[in-house]
Amino acid sequence: MTTERKERALFFPLFCAFISAGLALGCVLSGFGTRWGWWGFRTGLLVLRWSVYGELAITGLSLLGCFMPQSRERGRRALFVIALLIGLLTVIVPVRMGLSVRSLPMIHDITTDTENPPVFNAVLGFRNNALNPPEYGGQEVARQQQEAYPDIRPLVVEDPPAKAYDRALAAANKLGWAVVSAESEKGIIEATDTTFWFGFKDDIVIRITSQGMGSRIDVRSLSRVGKSDVGRNAHRIRVFLREMRKG
Repeated sequence: MTTERKERALFFPLFCAFISAGLALGCVLSGFGTRWGWWGFRTGLLVLRWSVYGELAITGLSLLGCFMPQSRERGRRALFVIALLIGLLTVIVPVRMGLSVRSLPMIHDITTDTENPPVFNAVLGFRNNALNPPEYGGQEVARQQQEAYPDIRPLVVEDPPAKAYDRALAAANKLGWAVVSAESEKGIIEATDTTFWFGFKDDIVIRITSQGMGSRIDVRSLSRVGKSDVGRNAHRIRVFLREMRKG
């Protein structure tokens, strides 16, 4: 094979590897660009969506290229394999997110007490740009939550309210939440958690009340933006309650 033909034969696998790497960078920056204020979250999600679509297309082409007769030479096949691996590793998280959106209800407000959910107060001043209201959505939201997350229930501990409050505050700090307000006399803790990738702000309120000889702990986690939270608020509550059970 002449040098010119070899160069032409290398173009397609090089193209796949280069575009796959570029799309992977697009996926990564779709979230961090939102977090860093380069663009709004809707633009970030749009960048993510089209980067994933492109990555899936390049992954398919790379898989096809691995079986092309022209790819028998080791260098070309290696480039296709590299493009294939980059594509697969890139789309794992976004595809899982997409599947979660389809399988979970379109709600973004999760609480252990759907009849009398804890109320936000101190964090309201930080929610000026929030698209989701702080008021609870009522029985329809409660019904969807109970169907999707039946394990999200109040936690009753043997500790008296003062000790349970101290443990709850310590757990919130351990989880890296930014505590906005801690009112021990009311048994109320309000905090904000920031997601790693897109930097979404979610608000949390913890309520500790006396129950028998112990205490009842209720938690509510609310996303500021987005119709679906992709299960993030329920996961956050689970992690917090798990932390409380350790004590």
